[in-house]
Amino acid sequence: MEKVFGLIGQTVSHSFSKAYFDEKFFREGLRDYRYELFPLGNITEIERLLNDTKGLTGLNVTIPYKEQVIKYLDEVDGVAKKIGAVNVIRIKDGKLKGFNTDSEAFQETLDKWLPADHQFKALVLGTGGSSKAVQEALNNLKINYTLVSRDARKGVVSYSELEKDSSLITNSKLIINTTPLGMSPNTEAMPPIDYELLGADHYVYDLIYNPARTLFLQKSEMRGAVIKNGLEMLHVQAEKSWAIWN
Repeated sequence: MEKVFGLIGQTVSHSFSKAYFDEKFFREGLRDYRYELFPLGNITEIERLLNDTKGLTGLNVTIPYKEQVIKYLDEVDGVAKKIGAVNVIRIKDGKLKGFNTDSEAFQETLDKWLPADHQFKALVLGTGGSSKAVQEALNNLKINYTLVSRDARKGVVSYSELEKDSSLITNSKLIINTTPLGMSPNTEAMPPIDYELLGADHYVYDLIYNPARTLFLQKSEMRGAVIKNGLEMLHVQAEKSWAIWN
């Protein structure tokens, strides 16, 4: 029987996940396996998807449903529960179990990328499901961080506060974009920070991988910052998804 895997999100046409898994299935001779993109206008549409898709075995979850999907699951893995966001669903015997591989994948790639002899403070742009996975990884790596969002609240500073206090950027040598700003097809968007404050001692990580160099990364690189996109993280988390589904 054919096994179907896929990606759910609001906009999924930008994703490289299908190409990644299509290539994997071809390479490994898995002819009765396929990976599809499932755009959902609203998370409630997952019920129809589950009912109508024969052979559905596993799903990846992307923006903006990593938190909203939890209420549709029968079980949530301990790590995903702690993070409060799910990006992988295993479907077995009609039961849905949620996992989070984003955090491990981000931690693995960040740990390899950052110089071991530096102490870092981080700015995390965004507070959604991807941000929660990043926060868990930073906690594990014992990197102190400040959360940034459009609106200030307890434990979160606003972009306008960043404008008023330049030390938040100059003292945070690791800056991570977890928002969809700049993601294809809206490639003209970027987080509203003062890029003039960045320098050669900044490390700037964008979880977006399409386009490969977002405006956020381009502007940071022009100031001498070391940059990284989310493609390696996608590959690592895809393999972790595959291990869960199997």
